[in-house]
Amino acid sequence: MGDVVQMHFSTVDYVIFALLLVASSGIGLFYAFSGGRQRTTQEFLLADRSMSCLPVSLSLLATFQSAVAILGAPSEIYTHGTQYWFLGCSYFLGLLIPAHVFIPVFYRLRLTSAYQYLELRFNKTVRICGTVTFIFQMVIYMGVVLYAPALALNAVTGFDLWGAVLAMGLVCTLYTTLGGLKAVIWTDVFQTIVMFAGQLAVIVVGAHQEGGIAEVWRKARNGSRIAGLDLNPDPLERHTFWTLGVGGVFLMLALYGVNQAQVQRYLSSRTEKEAVMSCYAVFPCQQIVLTLGCLMGLVMYARYGEESPLDKGYVKTNDQMVLYFVMDVLGQLPGLPGLFVACLFSGALSTISSAFNSLATVTMEDLIKPHFPQMKESRATLISKALALGYGLVCLAMAYIASLMGSVLQAALSIFGMVGGPLLGLFCLGMFFPWANSIGAVTGLVAGLLMAFWVGIGSFVGRVSASAPLPPLNVTVPNVTAVAMTTMGPVTLKPRPSGLQALYSLSYMWYSAHNSTTVVLVGLVVSLLTGPMKEKELTPGTVYPLLGNLLFFLPERFREKLCCIMPLEDKSKMIDRQPYQMAQKENNGVAHPKEEEKLGEGETSAGADEETISCPLTHMVQETAL
Repeated sequence: MGDVVQMHFSTVDYVIFALLLVASSGIGLFYAFSGGRQRTTQEFLLADRSMSCLPVSLSLLATFQSAVAILGAPSEIYTHGTQYWFLGCSYFLGLLIPAHVFIPVFYRLRLTSAYQYLELRFNKTVRICGTVTFIFQMVIYMGVVLYAPALALNAVTGFDLWGAVLAMGLVCTLYTTLGGLKAVIWTDVFQTIVMFAGQLAVIVVGAHQEGGIAEVWRKARNGSRIAGLDLNPDPLERHTFWTLGVGGVFLMLALYGVNQAQVQRYLSSRTEKEAVMSCYAVFPCQQIVLTLGCLMGLVMYARYGEESPLDKGYVKTNDQMVLYFVMDVLGQLPGLPGLFVACLFSGALSTISSAFNSLATVTMEDLIKPHFPQMKESRATLISKALALGYGLVCLAMAYIASLMGSVLQAALSIFGMVGGPLLGLFCLGMFFPWANSIGAVTGLVAGLLMAFWVGIGSFVGRVSASAPLPPLNVTVPNVTAVAMTTMGPVTLKPRPSGLQALYSLSYMWYSAHNSTTVVLVGLVVSLLTGPMKEKELTPGTVYPLLGNLLFFLPERFREKLCCIMPLEDKSKMIDRQPYQMAQKENNGVAHPKEEEKLGEGETSAGADEETISCPLTHMVQETAL
């Protein structure tokens, strides 16, 4: 590592790390050989729709919390102060909207893959576009999320790089393939507890060494690291209350509203009420996670002040700085560094296991089953397991490719973020605007992706050309969502950019909102030009009556003209039937409007007005700012 002797692990640390892997594998094997033994796709992919609220909520949280986030948040706070803490304000709406808009729609349609919704609402083409976009996003992302923490660990402690990558990749593949979603959810619960314990140990020991938390706070305040409420409305400002509190809502929607990894957890709940409760339960947990990350950053500041290990050349990147701090604080206490590394790898394991399982699900449900409708259940389950295994091996291959990418690594993380917004926009377009049609949906998605890549790559290239070497990118990843977050050096006043440069300078927190809005606007314009969908062509239950609810003060006849205001599918009616299969037999979205009219005569076209706010799927390209 250059100027500094690497700090090494003791035997106890390696034992604790090994215990994490053994316990995770054990949970997977337990679910492989108990219960229904993963013999049906329903059990393998959806845990038999039998999960209760607590494990689902902790799993939702763990998927959100990757290793890159555990390393990214403290270095952000250390460098820039506590402004980032205001991201917690966005969690309220960011979880309330999925709980009362997205979950009822997906749950009542009895889906397996979120993209089945797109076929019911539009047609098969839109479904395949959404599925392929998601697979592209996740495959790129999961290799990086496995490789990045292992690289930082190797740089600071000499922990064997490929040993760590292979151990995690193979263990994760093993328990995901054998134990299905049940194993993924219960290992997430275990890994969440390890994450809390690891971060808490660092904060408690570090604060004690600095003279207590009050002293830590005093030093941070004296160093201007405690930020007040910044109400500057400028969207080019990296972090203000508005970018974090409002822009963050769209990021959360992309993550908790329409991301397949999260939707799958909602659908595995026993009842719709349990799914909604699990979404509520994530809220306090998210606040605790954010607080732990921020406190760790403040303890780091109390220890190093303005003389960071990065400036002194002890480490080369921000994520290494957090690991250096952990080894510095806990180095004399055998076992505790191992606990933090177990915490770090719990973050990575929970994220990639969700990726494997959700990728296997969408590949099976959206790309294979539609072509082989008569496939036997046993064969479908076997293929699902093979897909989980295959994606596990692809993940290791992507980790190897990530090792060859060098500075392009941050672009790969950014791609993950760029795709989230457009996918959110696509779902919002379908769910909230009943007149949007399939041509508008595909055109909107393409326009949103082009806009995302244009702005993302433009800002990336602009920063590279504007200055010397780029600082490393730390990515904070809400679930399967990547927030690429880089910290900046000393702040200097720069002239305000104009024209295209202003677009490229947009705060990364607004990317989700910007790209999803592009999809919705383009989709609506194209739909109106090519002939909007009629109410009778809509599949019952696919539209959320957003406009009808928002315009509650207007007389009903006006609301009916503006948009259909029918309620969602009634819970009592959906107990014995599976609307997805029913709708599929009758019609595929807009493919057979006549048959759908017959359907409409016998049933209420429930929820024909859903406006889906398609959340930018984790599309936060956290700024590669210099």
